[in-house]
Amino acid sequence: MESVLRGAAVYLFLMVVLRASGKRALSQVTTFDFVLLLIISETTQQALLGEDFSLTNAFIVIITLAVIDQGFSLLSRRWRFFERLTEGLPLVILENGLPLEDRMRKENISREDILEAARENQGLERLDQIKYAVLERHGGISIIPKA
Repeated sequence: MESVLRGAAVYLFLMVVLRASGKRALSQVTTFDFVLLLIISETTQQALLGEDFSLTNAFIVIITLAVIDQGFSLLSRRWRFFERLTEGLPLVILENGLPLEDRMRKENISREDILEAARENQGLERLDQIKYAVLERHGGISIIPKA
């Protein structure tokens, strides 16, 4: 039972930390982010298993994490508010060529990020060519060009 509680606690803690880090942080992984992820995984492994390194305990923890993840998916499909809580909502960060600075600052988005997405997705070169830029739930930026 201790393994199940440890697994649940670590899963919930990581979900909160990763959700608080912002959408954009999850879509742009740098070398430093990769190293940090490795360190977090090693720390998490120690927290999950404690002193019991048996295969049985490892299997219990893995099953616990998988069940929690599937449960969250089920709750997200069933209740929209739960999906918004765990996944967030798309966020308009530029409207009619004008950056919404407060939203961009909160999500750690720069004008260059928007322009990069505009070039890659639509072949646009300037902000004034964009009707909307939307920060999607997964961290990518969608561009809707002006007609």
